[in-house]
Amino acid sequence: MTRREVIRRLAAAPVVIWAVATLVFVAVRVIPGNAVDALSGVYGTPAEKAALRAQLGLGHSIPYQYWVFLKDAVHLNFGTSYYSNQPVRTLIGDTLPVTVELAVVAGIIMVGWGVLSGALAARYRDRRLDVGLRAVSATLFSVPWFFAAVLLLILFTSVLPILPAFGRLPPTTVYQPTTNFVLLDAIIQGRPDLILPWLERLILPATAVGLTTAGYIARVTRASCLDVLGADYVRTARSKGMTEGRVFRRHVMRNAGLPIVTIAGLQVGALLGGAIVSEEVFSYPGVGKLLVDSISRRDYPVIEGAAVVIATLYVLVNILTEITYVFIDPRLRR
Repeated sequence: MTRREVIRRLAAAPVVIWAVATLVFVAVRVIPGNAVDALSGVYGTPAEKAALRAQLGLGHSIPYQYWVFLKDAVHLNFGTSYYSNQPVRTLIGDTLPVTVELAVVAGIIMVGWGVLSGALAARYRDRRLDVGLRAVSATLFSVPWFFAAVLLLILFTSVLPILPAFGRLPPTTVYQPTTNFVLLDAIIQGRPDLILPWLERLILPATAVGLTTAGYIARVTRASCLDVLGADYVRTARSKGMTEGRVFRRHVMRNAGLPIVTIAGLQVGALLGGAIVSEEVFSYPGVGKLLVDSISRRDYPVIEGAAVVIATLYVLVNILTEITYVFIDPRLRR
């Protein structure tokens, strides 16, 4: 990837984010119900609703509201929540690290299980292990996020009550965030007592997202490894007496990495989407739960701000994934 291609992709990112922001702006005003009715309730008088509409800035025309929204969004100012009266930037700043933690751990589970099972399936092609791992991968790929989350919730809170299911930390824990990343704050503040309770509550929502997306990674890994196993340089390495395990580590996995990285990068969108569902099921206080709660309340500024931030994360991660190709496959630098 040349420097010009990187610049072109970076230049296209604002266009994608603008398109998402526009769609969200229109969608929240088209769906049934509105912010004024949600805040005033069924007993609000027409005069009270008119005053509230003017107070929220919803009395202006839609084009004017759209212009104000875009102008403020450029400066990362999404206004104030209708419901809590807090700046949207503050709400997102408090909840975004929670979602990032969840997505990172889910990504580790996704890549770890997907690459391991796919590589084993390729190495033992058409044997029982291959058949079993392919069946597991197909099952995981077919399970919806919400079903996996509810299943894990029932399994580990009712059938085998060994893990806590709700929240990020125990209610009795005293925690004053520095960065709001629990692991990082535990190191900075010298609070190792935070780590285990945090992991206990993180593992279920992260597993629900990570395993359901790992099935696709496993299929891609298996197919990519099988393609490399048929290459001439692999046959040459075997003819020189190199063991099968060494051939797999030094030649197969290294050259099969590009498609795996490609799909893993594209699955970031799935991780973020799954995080929204998982956060709602497990009451995990991330930006996904904030978004779902704000939709039910018709809290327009929070919906718009959260959607723009999630879209920005997705675009940036995909750009970084494309740049990573260069370091994995030297042919792309030529």
